[in-house]
Amino acid sequence: MTDTLDTIPLTTIDGQPATLGDWAGKVRLLVNVASKCGLTPQYEGLEKLYRERRADGLEVLGFPANDFLGKEPGTEAEIVSFCSLTYDVTFPMFAKIAVTGADTHPLYRALVAVRPDATGEGPMREKLAGHGLAANPAPGVLWNFEKLWSVAMARWSRASRRTSLLTTRACAGMVAVALAS
Repeated sequence: MTDTLDTIPLTTIDGQPATLGDWAGKVRLLVNVASKCGLTPQYEGLEKLYRERRADGLEVLGFPANDFLGKEPGTEAEIVSFCSLTYDVTFPMFAKIAVTGADTHPLYRALVAVRPDATGEGPMREKLAGHGLAANPAPGVLWNFEKLWSVAMARWSRASRRTSLLTTRACAGMVAVALAS
């Protein structure tokens, strides 16, 4: 599956062609992001994690998505400006994609197929329900800032992980395990 994931066409937020293969041999943390979500402050923690662990082999890859209550309404230029000015984001960002529904990007379709269950999904569903929000049905991406790991390294036994609830602090622990393996 890694070979397939590594060849799915992507577009960077500045319009350049890319694939996950451009970050081959790295621990890749893929996050569907949104600028107008209650979880948007996670950008700060993701950027901190990226700066602290990039030299060790971590790549945080941001995929803006407007799937959940229109929480990413901006253009690519507006997203870049917001991320840069508000959170000083330097990790790679991609053009806006769909992570749910009929228009789900092939990358997210493949990632969810590899890992249909997300750690923390139950508590996240309860949290969303507590705010009167209906979560996306399983096995789809539950909400904004869901983290999907794609590890193309022989040294780590799991090809992917997926979590709905992890904070960036918990991600730091998973990164440490992945990089040390």
